[in-house]
Amino acid sequence: MNSSCEQESIFSFCVCFCNLLQKESAASSSSSSKLVLYSYWQSSCSWRVRFALSLKGLCYEYKTVDLAKGEQFSPEFEKLNPLHYVPVLVDGDVVVSDSYAILLYLEEKYPQRAMLPPDTQQRALNLQVKVVDYGFCISSFYLSTCEFFVKSQVASIISSSIQPLHMLSLLKYIEDKFGLEERHMWAQFNIEKGFLALEKLLKDFVSRYATGEDVYMADVFLAPQIAAVTTRFNIDMSKFPILSRLYESYKALPEFLASSPERQPDAVH
Repeated sequence: MNSSCEQESIFSFCVCFCNLLQKESAASSSSSSKLVLYSYWQSSCSWRVRFALSLKGLCYEYKTVDLAKGEQFSPEFEKLNPLHYVPVLVDGDVVVSDSYAILLYLEEKYPQRAMLPPDTQQRALNLQVKVVDYGFCISSFYLSTCEFFVKSQVASIISSSIQPLHMLSLLKYIEDKFGLEERHMWAQFNIEKGFLALEKLLKDFVSRYATGEDVYMADVFLAPQIAAVTTRFNIDMSKFPILSRLYESYKALPEFLASSPERQPDAVH
């Protein structure tokens, strides 16, 4: 067994052991809170939260919200998130929706393995990458450039609170009006536009990960985004050497692999 497989096996064992301890703890003390993540295996927004939870070594209960079956519109889930999208994190009496808000909450509540670097400039860059990541998903529909998302104070609200659900409905609208081919062309154009912006943003960092030798929030957003769009929209990653190099590093992380869609309990193979 090679070292990467050994690391992955050890990590998987730790996750299982951690979940077992969590169940025993919950059974012995009804007052103790535990993290519950409402997720869907194919949701890239959910993926980035799963990735962060794994990086921080946090145990959580996985609750499936099957978007294909419309479970996000159930009365039970609407109480958690009236906007009807995943992910939603429940931590005791605290309910947080929106992947960005969840990541910031985890960063404050559970500071182990920090997602934001101590350096102010690098911290800003990590948040900027996050905004660009969302910006290219809906830039043509709302605004003409990703730069606005970087500069605008409302960027996080638009990108985090609207993007996951609106992106799906917009693609469906395009497909219904103009056909499947136009849907793919529209998506590829905007993804490649965003990837080009990210290439320029990260060009000065010659490191294992986006902003250095440690995994930070920029990587938590980038890794699932690259994985999702390359499989769904057949993006030619040879055009994006920096992102391709980063993705090779992400694929070696046991935490990233453990959080991948195929390894979730609701995955359809």
